[in-house]
This record gives sequence, C-alpha cells and structure tokens, in this order.
Amino acid sequence: MQRFYEITPVSNTLLSISKVDELIRMVQIASEGVENIRTVQALTREKTFYDSFVAHLNGPYKQALIQTQYHSVSYAFAQCVIFFLYAACFRFGGYLIEIGDTSPLNVFKVFFAITFCGMTLSWATAYFPDFIKARFSAALIFKMMREKPVIDNMSAAGLKEQLEGNVTLKDIQFSYPSRQNVQILRHLDLKVEKGQTVALVGPSGCGKSTIVNLLERFYDPIGGSVLYDENDLKILNLQSLRQQVSLVSQEPVLFNCSLLENISYGLTDVRYDKVTNAAKMANIHSFILGLPEGYQTKVGERGVMLSGGQKQRVAIARALIRDPKILILDEATSALDTENEKLVQEALDRAREGRTCIVIAHRLSTVQNATKIAVIKHGRIVEEGSHSDLVNKRGIYYSLTEKQNLLR
Repeated sequence: MQRFYEITPVSNTLLSISKVDELIRMVQIASEGVENIRTVQALTREKTFYDSFVAHLNGPYKQALIQTQYHSVSYAFAQCVIFFLYAACFRFGGYLIEIGDTSPLNVFKVFFAITFCGMTLSWATAYFPDFIKARFSAALIFKMMREKPVIDNMSAAGLKEQLEGNVTLKDIQFSYPSRQNVQILRHLDLKVEKGQTVALVGPSGCGKSTIVNLLERFYDPIGGSVLYDENDLKILNLQSLRQQVSLVSQEPVLFNCSLLENISYGLTDVRYDKVTNAAKMANIHSFILGLPEGYQTKVGERGVMLSGGQKQRVAIARALIRDPKILILDEATSALDTENEKLVQEALDRAREGRTCIVIAHRLSTVQNATKIAVIKHGRIVEEGSHSDLVNKRGIYYSLTEKQNLLR
C-alpha cells in the first residue's frame, strides 16, 4: 500500500506542490496577522496583510476552479455514457425482441445490470478527484515518515549519568542548517566548573544563544564537542540530561493552565510544599497568595493574565522545582522594567546558589558578580576573566561597560 502511494508522479496530481506551499503560506499569514493583531492595527498594516493573503490565495483558487471544471466534465461524461447505454440497451433489446431472438425479461435483466454498473461508475467518477488528492497527500506523509531526525529526543538509548555540573566546550564550530554558509561559532573553547557562575556577553548575533542551543542539544555542532563531566553530550540520554539542566529564556512560555500546574509542569506527584518553596525562591509566592484562587489561578493562553516580570518568576520557579545541577539563564531580565528586574534578579541570585549557572546577558550590571565572564565576538571567546580583571585589561569588556555607564 505504501509503495502504491509513493510512486505517484507529482505531475499526475491535481494539486501541485507549489499550490500546497501557497496554501501553507496563506495559513501562516492569516495566523500571524491574528496572533499579532494589536501590532498590525497599531502599524495600520491591515491592508498589507489582506493583500498578501489574497495574493497567495489566487493560485489555489484558480487551481480549485480547474478541479471543479474537471470534476464537472468527468461527471457529465459519465452520465452521458450511462444514458447512452440505457438508450442502446432499449434500442437493441427492442430489436432482438422484434426478431424473436430474446424475451423482454432478458432485456430488463441486461438493463438493470447496466443501471447498477452505471451507478457504480458515476460514484467512482465523482470521487476520482478526491482520490487523486488523497494519493498525493499520502505520498507526502509517507515521505515524512521515512525521514529520521538527526537528534532523537525520545530515544531511551544513551548514558543516564547523574551530572556533577562541569561543562566543557571544545573547539566548537557551528552553522545553522538553514544558513550553512554563515558560521556562527568558530573554534570556541569554554570551561565551566562545578558551582561556578559563568556569564557570556557580547554584541547581538555573536553566538551567545547558539551556545544554549548546543548545551540543550537542540542542535549538534559541525565540529568540536560538548562535554558534561568529561562525557560527550552525544552519548548521553537526552531525557535524563534535560531533567538535570533547566533553561530560563528571555520570553518565558507558560501554558493555559493553573499556576500550580505551570510550576510543576512535566513532573508527577509533586508535593504542594515543594511548589510553594520553589515559588518563594522565585519571589512569586506572595503574589500568588494574593490572587483570589491562589495557586489554582489560570494564567490564560501563553500566560496573558500575567505581566512580563510575573511570567518570568513563574518560569524561574518551574526551573528551580526540578533542583537542576545546571541552570541556564538566557537574557532572563533583558525585557523587564527596573522594578521587575530587581525582583527577578533577586530570584536568580538565590537560584544560582549551590549549582552551576551559565548566564547570557546584555545588561552587564546583572553579571558583575559572576565567577567568570567570557566575552564573545564573531563566534570566538576573545576575553575571559572576572569583572575587575576584564575592566583592568581595558579591552572589549571595558568598552561595553563604558557604553552602559557601569564605571561611573
């Protein structure tokens, strides 16, 4: 059956791949416009989205018209054939009865046989365009099923090691699959020892967030290796690893459920006191208790019922409840106002205690107390040391601190 669908030539399908791509793009435009409707309205770009939607609609619309015409012609032809057979049956049957070669009963038997055959042919013709489209879709599905992910997130294979908290990046080279000609990391080396807080700083696009993607193994480097406690990341069990490494990103993702469920998300049989302790460490417990429904309060889709700072603190609580060996903070305070930044920073300072922490930051004021600061430029670490050491060197880090008025 699979082979039958896979050999379908694309040229034989009524809905070509280009039209499918246009339909997909059309849906993306509509979804993007609806999800960001406030921004679209604020920028008065409603007509732009509408025109773009219509432009991508024209191709599939014309293709649908062709399909309808094809279907109509096919159905009309089938009906013509059926009624022609009816007429031929009666004409020839009447002639045979007239010359005495058959009886009226035999003529009616043949007539009913032709009738049922015609009905079956008519139904088959009516569904033929749908059959062609289904065959084309099945070919795409089977093609997708044959594709194997480079990184199998659900695999049970690999070492299930209890991490100590040491992280090493050796001679890392990396380019994203969609931009293979643009090298993001170039022979980068970094060593983070157990219990250290290491900050990664540098201009936008230098590769800081890419390092996070490699540490979580969302991607594999094209050269070099990522080591946890001297074990290559590629031989470790991903499920086990990610349970011991928590990530707090710049834009926290909350689910449309209660605060209790969001904090304990992904864990089973979590005690209530463990949730509240994590919330206290994240500076969000008092706020939650002030809500009418407390920890049972629904946060809405993507946490729309909470402010940016509140969502960030819930995300920190979700990271801390797992008691991770390694905590990764990807610009966790960059989008917050001063008041919220202070609350979140206090939560992060408590979160770093007793565990390895890797911090990515634009605001250098948040990483001055880090054990080590690594300055990244053009995909390489160009400076490394404590805040005071790097300031005394008067290099790139010194220039960054001057721009942010940290030395005044």
